[in-house]
Parts: sequence; C-alpha cells; structure tokens
Amino acid sequence: MVDQPKGSSHLTPSAENGPELRKAFGQFATGVTIVTCNGTNGPMGITANSFTSVSMDPPLILWSAAKSSLRHDSFTGAEYFAIHVLKQEQKSFCEIFSKDSYDFDGVELHPCPKNVPLIKNVLARFECVTYAIHDAGDHTLILGRLTAVMVSEGKPLIFSQGKFQDV
Repeated sequence: MVDQPKGSSHLTPSAENGPELRKAFGQFATGVTIVTCNGTNGPMGITANSFTSVSMDPPLILWSAAKSSLRHDSFTGAEYFAIHVLKQEQKSFCEIFSKDSYDFDGVELHPCPKNVPLIKNVLARFECVTYAIHDAGDHTLILGRLTAVMVSEGKPLIFSQGKFQDV
C-alpha cells in the first residue's frame, strides 16, 4: 500500500462517487474561458474551463462540450468558433454565459468576418476553424485550428476547488 498524506483519500473512479471525483479534478487550477460561435438562433456563448493547447504545428487547441448541454449541438456543429480567456475583472461574463447562451448585454463585441461573436478586452482570444470532433464519454472534444490570436495585459480569472481564486 502506498503511503498517503494525512487528510488525503483514495478512491476508485466510478459514476457512484462522482462528487468525490469532481472534487479531485477541482484540485487542478484552470483558467476560465468563454467559447462563442454563431448558433442556429444567432450569436451564442458558453463558459468553459476545459481548454488547452494541443499543437504548435499545426496550431491546434482543444475544449470539451458536455453532451447534456442544450448548447452542445450548436458548438459541435459550428464551422468557426472563438475561445476568450477571461481577466480577473470579467468574472461576470462567466456567470452570464453559464446561464444564458444568448445574453450578450453589456458585453462589447468586435465584428468578425466569420460571423463569430468576438468579445473585446479579454486576456487572450483564439479564433478557430473546427479541425476535428471526438466522442469522449459524456463530453465531446472539439479541436480547433487557429486562424487568429489576440493577447493583452492583465491577470487571468482562475477557478480551483469549486471557486474563483486570486492570482
């Protein structure tokens, strides 16, 4: 048996112990993003922290969409999308798009030739064309090939242990 630090626990991953597994996943701090696309009813967004870089050549990123989400089919069917990395002071964007995919009130947008809503003044923005879609259990992995990147100054919005954290 492996020595375990005091206060730690060991579990076998399963659907029955989902809350404990979610807590374990939550130990990994992530940035917070808004993914946008042009949906069937117009511009839409979704809050996601399942974002990562994949490849420099070709330049690829990945994010995952929950199959249970009402927005799943719009995002997996979108030819183009954008990932917006939020600044600390943009926590309200996260809250908006975790509830309503079409609520862009108070969110300043840039025009985009691909008709994807591009949020202004974010920490970074990755404009993408869909490169591949892969089934992954209760999620779908969406890989995007970068077509444009924007970077600005600021501190990232961080999520860990079930809450937002200061950097």
